[in-house]
Amino acid sequence: MFNQNKYKEKMGKTFDKFLKDLSSLSTGRANSSMLDLVNVDVYGQKMPINQLASITTPDPRTLNIQVWDLNNVTLIDTAIKKSDLGLNPQLDGQLIRIPIPDLSEERRLEIKKAIKNMGENCKISIRNVRREANDELKRLLKSKEISEDYEVKEEKKIQVLTDENIQKIDNKIVSKEKEIMTI
Repeated sequence: MFNQNKYKEKMGKTFDKFLKDLSSLSTGRANSSMLDLVNVDVYGQKMPINQLASITTPDPRTLNIQVWDLNNVTLIDTAIKKSDLGLNPQLDGQLIRIPIPDLSEERRLEIKKAIKNMGENCKISIRNVRREANDELKRLLKSKEISEDYEVKEEKKIQVLTDENIQKIDNKIVSKEKEIMTI
């Protein structure tokens, strides 16, 4: 039998990942999640910074990274510099200070474009989940496990779910763009 909740959950997880990715964008205000997408090549594998150090925001314009192992300080510093976040870490023993620069107009437009791309990728993922659900419905209809009426009814429900998620994505894109463009 067809389970709509499975697809609803998949769409929800896709949207949650989109929100997490959005929170990693620099908005000119210090936020520890800005570093979530930065992975450090350490111990023979790529690890997120928050597994190698504690990240704090002592004020709205500064991030502090207290590295637990002195050997990892330069590795974390290099990873941050290589990321496209445009941050310039300052080393002080096992403490890395990162001043968050004011956003230039050019950087704001770059971030706005990145937000649109993230949103579009999320929408594509949501539509792929819809297609997966519709394919399952067609397969169930073909094997005569469900009726045509049931298939049509469930396809409509899946479409409504898809539309709701796409609307949530669009709303989030608009609010994040406003936040970025506000000085």
